[in-house]
Amino acid sequence: MRVVTGAAKGKRLKSPKTVGTRPIMDRVKTALFDILSDEVDDARFLDLFAGTGGVGIEALSRGAEYATFIEMNPKIVQLVRENLLITGLTAQGEVIQGDSFKFLQAHMPASTQNPPVATPKSTSKGPTAKGPVQRERAFYLPMSRNGQPRTYDIIYVAPPQYEEMAARALRMLDAEAVNTENGLLAKEGQIIIQIHPKERPGIVAVECEHYALTDERRYGSTLLLFYRRHED
Repeated sequence: MRVVTGAAKGKRLKSPKTVGTRPIMDRVKTALFDILSDEVDDARFLDLFAGTGGVGIEALSRGAEYATFIEMNPKIVQLVRENLLITGLTAQGEVIQGDSFKFLQAHMPASTQNPPVATPKSTSKGPTAKGPVQRERAFYLPMSRNGQPRTYDIIYVAPPQYEEMAARALRMLDAEAVNTENGLLAKEGQIIIQIHPKERPGIVAVECEHYALTDERRYGSTLLLFYRRHED
């Protein structure tokens, strides 16, 4: 896996030797960013279920302003950080170890949030303890310079296959979209969902109040679905 083009063109990215991530093939990544074209320039990019960060790093290499990477597996999180170092893009990348669904839940209006789920207290005594310190609060929300939660121009969703996670994420993003002033996705932004074609029926069956499927592209065993806000 490598960076296809841009400032970090040709840099090879580290990838895990274990299963559980959904890497994107270079040809699919090339096609995706050809579609996005100049929309990536100065874009604020959110890479949910980031895996090793290949998509968000490609966005940074092509001129995105910054990218936030959400990944739950601590070993994979470390690979994201290493890949940012390899590409020289650390300053523009924010890596958060955590559950992407909890991240989305934290952005949703209070009226739509589920009751909080109790989580075990961390046994770590500080940064010198063995292993990473876990952030066990409601959820860390990236903030913009004006003190408001960040808004993104592109949200990329690529969870593990066949677990209906992509459909769940889309439902949550649609519920969150009532935040028209400080919502997670900018008004002119878009959501891109990466799935296996067999998962398509479950995604398109999601009844979205705020978003509409505007485009879809298939590349072998990878299907990309593009969502934007309904036109008023």
